[in-house]
Amino acid sequence: MSAADGPGKPRRVWARSIARPRRLLLAAALLMVSLAGFGALHLIQQMPMSDILVYRAEGEAAAAGGDLYGFTVGKWNLPATYPPFAAVLFIPTTWLPLGVLKILGVLLNTVLLGLLVHLSCKAAGLPRAAADVPFLLAATALGLWLEPVFQTFVFGQVNLALACLVLWDLSRPDGARLKGFATGLAAGIKLTPALFGVYLLITGRVKAACTTLAGFLCSVLLGWLALPDASVEYWTRRMFETGRVGKAWIVDNQSLQGLITRVLHDPAPGLLWAVPAALTAAAGLYAARRVYVRRGLDHWGVLCTAVTALLVSPISWSHHWVWCVPLLVALAAHTRRVRWRRALLAATTLAFAARTMWITPHAGLLDLHLPWWQQVFAAPYPVLGLGLLAAVIWWTRRPSGVPDLAGGGRLPAPRAERQLSDRSPAV
Repeated sequence: MSAADGPGKPRRVWARSIARPRRLLLAAALLMVSLAGFGALHLIQQMPMSDILVYRAEGEAAAAGGDLYGFTVGKWNLPATYPPFAAVLFIPTTWLPLGVLKILGVLLNTVLLGLLVHLSCKAAGLPRAAADVPFLLAATALGLWLEPVFQTFVFGQVNLALACLVLWDLSRPDGARLKGFATGLAAGIKLTPALFGVYLLITGRVKAACTTLAGFLCSVLLGWLALPDASVEYWTRRMFETGRVGKAWIVDNQSLQGLITRVLHDPAPGLLWAVPAALTAAAGLYAARRVYVRRGLDHWGVLCTAVTALLVSPISWSHHWVWCVPLLVALAAHTRRVRWRRALLAATTLAFAARTMWITPHAGLLDLHLPWWQQVFAAPYPVLGLGLLAAVIWWTRRPSGVPDLAGGGRLPAPRAERQLSDRSPAV
């Protein structure tokens, strides 16, 4: 970001973007058409938005002091799987009729998707795009149809909210007040964001890592104060019951364990999953630290950490991969009119939009008996995630400032370095 792109520049970009009504109206119309298309599919296919039912039941149990982990809801008999702190946050869902709650869920996720695009652009060093209202509206309209985002809307999930919370928190400057605390709270809702605290620690930001731990412990304490019995039950027993979340071998599960169980045709691979998962965790954190240290690209470190968490989690449903939004924005920021990079961006976008896991035979136990040539189609996200980590490690094999491969020019300078050089006096 140049000196010209200081604090006032985004405001001027925002003002110009809304001062061109035709472009703004076209983008708004595209978003309306996109939401109308989703609504039409909802009516045709009768999407249950089943996770909203679970959240509402958790809120009711928390408000009434009921058995938080003893109920099931919906035709799939879904239980509560989140920590008690999340159930406390879900209490307001009990104040509205279910139909209204579902509509609000769609609208809120739409806003959160736009916010995630905005935060992703800022993190990737694209302040003009982050402040361009028509671009944000159009990106939201198109982003809704990425499979992880679409599934988040279908189930009424909280993935977009957690991704926004973590990305906002970790994109703040080092030394910002309470940096890491929001990430810790996110880990108190779903456990996987806890890995971001490890990322902060291994990149030397000990204070922020400790603040993340403090945020997490605050969520545990608040959950215990509100629901002491449920807290003891969750932290001593329920959090270890991964089978309670769902079957690891179904194509819905886009984690490393899901890939391995389907490849081995074994629903309980044991060490054959645990060892690769541990190696992947180490490799992923190594990639995250290296891209931060060697390139100064903190947002790529955050992305590597997010992908690592999704890979090593025993179960990562396809809708957990909403981190595809900041990933695609980060890739777009590095195209620089280089043809192969544009091709990579297009291929990655296609992988997250194609829904190949749903066209493989997966009724009943068919997920466990897929032939070898269908395995990649059944697990596109873990394959893509492993490829990303390997590519980042390869990309950072040289120190910053070394020319990139032929045709790619020099690697873009890290945003922090560009800001520092822009502020230096002219000579």
